[in-house]
Amino acid sequence: MNFKALSLGLALVTATTLSMAKPVAYKMDPTHTATVFTWNHMGFSTPSANFTDIQGVINVDMEKPASSSVQVTIPVSSVNTNVAKLDQEFQEKAWFDAATYPTITFNSTKVETKDKKNFKITGNLTIKGVTKPVVLDAVLNKQGPHPMNKLETIGFNATTTFDRSAFGIGNYVPNVGDKITVNITTEASVPAAK
Repeated sequence: MNFKALSLGLALVTATTLSMAKPVAYKMDPTHTATVFTWNHMGFSTPSANFTDIQGVINVDMEKPASSSVQVTIPVSSVNTNVAKLDQEFQEKAWFDAATYPTITFNSTKVETKDKKNFKITGNLTIKGVTKPVVLDAVLNKQGPHPMNKLETIGFNATTTFDRSAFGIGNYVPNVGDKITVNITTEASVPAAK
């Protein structure tokens, strides 16, 4: 057996396979995805709220991480501050104006690799019809078959900050903080074949 020829053949097959590899589309699981945002309240406290029913797709290219991408849609109506009156107020025109702008979206424009687990994701965040660039610091938690549903699954945590006034929601600034800190966690899976 010509081991040199065999090794060369295997190398060519591997190279061909890698060059043909395409990004894998992971669909976010809304039941295991949360976006929690916090702000300063007159210097006395740091309240938090969250959005639910988040939909999105994470396209992952492990060979070329820069080719990866993220698209997310968040329904404004899902906001939960644990204060019913404030939840209702947030839907009004002076705040998110949910009747006119029912969703918040994020669409990545660039993915940079810090190492195998840490990524910098730049993208366009759109709130209340205003689009601004933001940067997510993302950490890969785990990737592999889900132990329960057996679907190929990936999980990330991410953080970002932005000024809410930049999106036309500057009510009570500076007494109520302008800077919003966002913490995100998500599980996303490759949908089962039909």
